[in-house]
Amino acid sequence: MEHETTKGGPGGAVPAREAASGTAPGASGDGATLAPVRVRDLPAEVGRGVTVRGWVVTKRSSGKVRFLVVRDGSGILQCVLAQGARTDAGAFAAFDVLTQESSLEVTGTVREDRRAPGGVELDVATLAPVQVAGEFPIGPKEHGTTFLMDHRHLWLRSSRQWHILRVRAEIERLIRAFFEAHGFLLVDTPILTGAIGESAGTLFETQYFDLGTAYLAQTGQLYVEAAAMAFGNVYCFGPTFRAEKSKTRRHLTEFWMVEPEMAWCDWRGNMEVQEQLLTHVVQGVLRSRRDDLVALGRELGPLASVRAPFPRMSYDEAIERLRADGSPIEWGSDLGAEDETRLASAHDRPLFVYKYPRAAKAFYMKADPERAEVVLCNDLLAPEGYGEIVGGSQRIDDLDELAGRIDEEGLPREPYEWYLDLRRYGSVPHSGFGLGLERTVAWICGLPHVRETIPFARLINRIRP
Repeated sequence: MEHETTKGGPGGAVPAREAASGTAPGASGDGATLAPVRVRDLPAEVGRGVTVRGWVVTKRSSGKVRFLVVRDGSGILQCVLAQGARTDAGAFAAFDVLTQESSLEVTGTVREDRRAPGGVELDVATLAPVQVAGEFPIGPKEHGTTFLMDHRHLWLRSSRQWHILRVRAEIERLIRAFFEAHGFLLVDTPILTGAIGESAGTLFETQYFDLGTAYLAQTGQLYVEAAAMAFGNVYCFGPTFRAEKSKTRRHLTEFWMVEPEMAWCDWRGNMEVQEQLLTHVVQGVLRSRRDDLVALGRELGPLASVRAPFPRMSYDEAIERLRADGSPIEWGSDLGAEDETRLASAHDRPLFVYKYPRAAKAFYMKADPERAEVVLCNDLLAPEGYGEIVGGSQRIDDLDELAGRIDEEGLPREPYEWYLDLRRYGSVPHSGFGLGLERTVAWICGLPHVRETIPFARLINRIRP
């Protein structure tokens, strides 16, 4: 059972004005007003007076000295109140009524202390509560997953979630930086669509005025294909939706995906871009978010091994290995989570499995010219049991072949006429892939479930908060 503990004493709600120290927020003891400074910027302010705005994490007393730990979203700061020093007498009265998650402004002098988080502490001059919180629901005791997910709006404040979402934000930044550096254009694709991108059985439907049924997009791929024919190399990055009735640790009903599409690119070149992107992201996170990974207990060695080139294995070879390992899987079946884990566990970096059976993959994937029963596609499997994080393929560029596949799948032709136009007017070989952000975050952070990788998870049994 997952749990989260947070230190801090209980307390009823107290009006801030009754608890305030008598010195106006943002003012020093001598009346000078100080501009608020973020905790992350305090090492550059040693010896200076500052004001910090934030929330109470914990507090404790030790004789004539009192300690207050404050977070402001950028970092953690220990504040020291000492009797007989510069601390205003009213600050001690304010300290006494503060509770966990109370909001406040605290003013004092920054002092270097290498033992403290961030290497500094604050010698408090004044303390002014903004709002004294009631008893915080997430306390020192252990809490189950359901309770924490019900209180996700408050759970986000915990240190674990703070580290996870900082890593997520950095992964997003690195992805965008990679494509920007390689000349890709960002194209925003629609959330509401009239065309099916993947399996028809995993669609969220809605009535769209008088135009019939619309669907929440499973993918932006079809639209970035159109953009690739206008701009060459493009990508979209946004939410996608799958109505899969799955409760596995890898599945969300709403998740974010980055989907590049490249004109004049075949399936081999497509895999090269995938491994370059993953190497860039993983090594970038190790450089810029190492402290967050360490705080999460993530073993860094496996991530340090993630460098191109990645090992590659055909689907045929994968089936042979699985069957030799005792799996009952038959040729033609898609790989399950256990199959992916078995295959990837033999490698210290992501593994490409390529050329899956045509019947197991989407209608838009190009058949191997030398072997029509397989398609020019790949899945990229993360090591350590995290499974598929990328799926990609060379797309069908021939009009008749694509129209035939649409008919084979029993899809109505009319919603895809615009997509077929891409093969009527200047069609070229092109490829692309989709990388699932939440699975990638789970793997890089070493998390047991994707539900913690997104601020507000949407699961088969959860749509609140």
